[in-house]
Amino acid sequence: MKLFQRILVATDFSPASTPAFEESVKIAKREGALLLIAHAYQEPGLVELSRAPAEVYEQWNQTLREGTERKLRPLVESARKEGVEARPLILTGFADEAIVEAARQEGADLIVLGTHGRRGAARLFVGSVAARVIATAPCPVMTVRSG
Repeated sequence: MKLFQRILVATDFSPASTPAFEESVKIAKREGALLLIAHAYQEPGLVELSRAPAEVYEQWNQTLREGTERKLRPLVESARKEGVEARPLILTGFADEAIVEAARQEGADLIVLGTHGRRGAARLFVGSVAARVIATAPCPVMTVRSG
């Protein structure tokens, strides 16, 4: 019996995401699971929108989306080269909320996240996407610390 059938790995494209991605590929390969490779970006906000014509806003948003697609493509290809069925997920909104919602919608059995390993004041002020995902996720969450 498979432990996991659908694994969602979230990336912010930083070096801290790499170990989590690599671990998720290993697990997906071992389990024969689908790997959903997700990135959440913030759409341009109302403040920006109020200062720009609608077509500028749409172009800005399209540029962000295309950049995300371009960065996800090599990750999907890398997983597929390892024999893992993989597909990209482009999410919008606050990362923690978008990841949790995607996990619900996609029926994920596991969420894999990288952590930056911030402590003390840095963690307090920056917050922790991983901590917020762990607190609200509909499934188990694996965190993989970088470095």
